[in-house]
Amino acid sequence: MAVLELVLRRAGRLAVTVFLITTIVFLTIRVIPGDPARTMAGMEATDQQIEAVRVRLGTDRPLGVQYAEWLWATARLDFGTSFFSNDRVIDLILQRFPLTALLALFSFLLALVVAIPVGVLAAVKRWTVWDGFGLLFAQVGMAIPGFWLGIMLLLLFSVHLGWLPLFGADTPLHWVLPVIALATERAAVLVRFIRSSMAEELEKEYVLAAEAKGFPPGRVFFGHALRNALLPVITIAGIQFGYLLGGAVIIEQVFSLPGLGRLFLSAIHGRDFPVIQGGVVFVAVVFSLTNFAADVLYALVNPRIRVD
Repeated sequence: MAVLELVLRRAGRLAVTVFLITTIVFLTIRVIPGDPARTMAGMEATDQQIEAVRVRLGTDRPLGVQYAEWLWATARLDFGTSFFSNDRVIDLILQRFPLTALLALFSFLLALVVAIPVGVLAAVKRWTVWDGFGLLFAQVGMAIPGFWLGIMLLLLFSVHLGWLPLFGADTPLHWVLPVIALATERAAVLVRFIRSSMAEELEKEYVLAAEAKGFPPGRVFFGHALRNALLPVITIAGIQFGYLLGGAVIIEQVFSLPGLGRLFLSAIHGRDFPVIQGGVVFVAVVFSLTNFAADVLYALVNPRIRVD
């Protein structure tokens, strides 16, 4: 019952979060300087021609009417049609989203593969060279922007050494550098959390008792401490995966990947309101759903969970 109540509470918070996101996006887009009708009509268009475009786009109606229609359409995942291509926004997003999602997923898996052993080793070997290496990796990884790391990787491995392709997503080799560039910062964040959580578990009485009974260190560290240490990391990992989706949009620009990033950038340049609104809301909803799933998973695997 406690888990069910937690799920219901989190679902309520998710609904409120999505509502606030849609409202903020709608208002923010409309206070940004610029007029999509003037952009579509052209610089030489007359006022009558520009007004005719506004009528066709629906931007001539009162803001409250536009907002009500926007909320109702968003609830049905209907983000309208692009001002320039006349394609449905949701179709444009779904065409590009698989690549962005795969990039985020591969980066997330690489971040876990790196962060778990490095974080555990740093906790087990505290105040040694191994711990220093883990902390150094965490600090440097969080300090380096992903887009800058991506550019440096391109210059080194694609331009100077010629080992990997420069741009595109046609072969597995095309994915190597984008995944590394996107995963590094998230892995650094996870290393710190895993180290802290693992170190805390190693100080608990059940671990000390297991060591006193003569259990092998591997069984104590991995069979007992690590299993419990990873429980609070589940929620953090869910948040990091959400950040990867947002970061993937930027990394796609560096490596010229045909994902959501290129779609959003062209929409921003063209003042394509429906694509901008729909894209931001879509990514925000996916981010919120990821966090929601992480919270539910944590509640399921942790029998000690209590509803706040």
